[in-house]
Amino acid sequence: MTPALMLKDFIATDEPAQGLQRLVARFGGHAYDQHRHETYAVGHTLSGAQAFHYRGSDRVSVQHECMVLHPDEVHDGHAGVPEGFSYRMLYVEPWLVCRGLGRDRLLPFVPGVVERDAELAALIDGAFADFPNPMEPLQADAFVADVAAHLARRSDDAKPQRATALPVEKVAAARSFLAEEFDRQVTSDDLERITGLDRFELSRAFRQLLGTSPHRYLVGRRLAAARARMAAGEGLAEAADASGFADQSHMTRHFRARYGITPGRFAELAGVGRA
Repeated sequence: MTPALMLKDFIATDEPAQGLQRLVARFGGHAYDQHRHETYAVGHTLSGAQAFHYRGSDRVSVQHECMVLHPDEVHDGHAGVPEGFSYRMLYVEPWLVCRGLGRDRLLPFVPGVVERDAELAALIDGAFADFPNPMEPLQADAFVADVAAHLARRSDDAKPQRATALPVEKVAAARSFLAEEFDRQVTSDDLERITGLDRFELSRAFRQLLGTSPHRYLVGRRLAAARARMAAGEGLAEAADASGFADQSHMTRHFRARYGITPGRFAELAGVGRA
């Protein structure tokens, strides 16, 4: 058996901060079932080949290539070569991309899912310079600004789009409320009271600005909290309860749908990453 085939699968992440989260991982075979995130995912393949199904097509990212996955797009992941693959990924909240571009643009859509992009690779690798130590605030701000501009340049419509009619501040208020109150039941009445918007108007604006629905954003905050607790060694049931899920099975269904693996598998991989 070659040394490459003897490497263990692992996942290592940092704590989400300032709308960003970093992940580095290695897999020798199957990695993720179908799932989707409420964030942009920008990644750099470090070795091997990462294969995945995305937007109706099979894709492969080989060493030195970069990936740009959009919010709420279903995808999976597995090794495309016998030696497996390793990669770095940054998850960026769409809200940050909007802020980075200014209010005259909506979310950019990049049609080139996998490309050899030296500029993006350098941005991603620079964000991992001190990993797993936290990114400094100024470093995080600079990364968001640079990545937002880069995505805009590669988007299918590089012209500014007028978004001034969208209720930006009201969506921001809803987002902040969901992020703070994720561990309890939140209703549409709560969001209507906070924003002054009809629930359907809010839902449309939320998706236009953040690329997902208020409910999926809320579930995402719960999952992020649960994943951080499991990465720190907390038990699955305890993590589910502390993060606002009805029970462990409820968390498991959402976790697998969002991350493509079960909570138990993640806890195992995270344990290897801590070793």
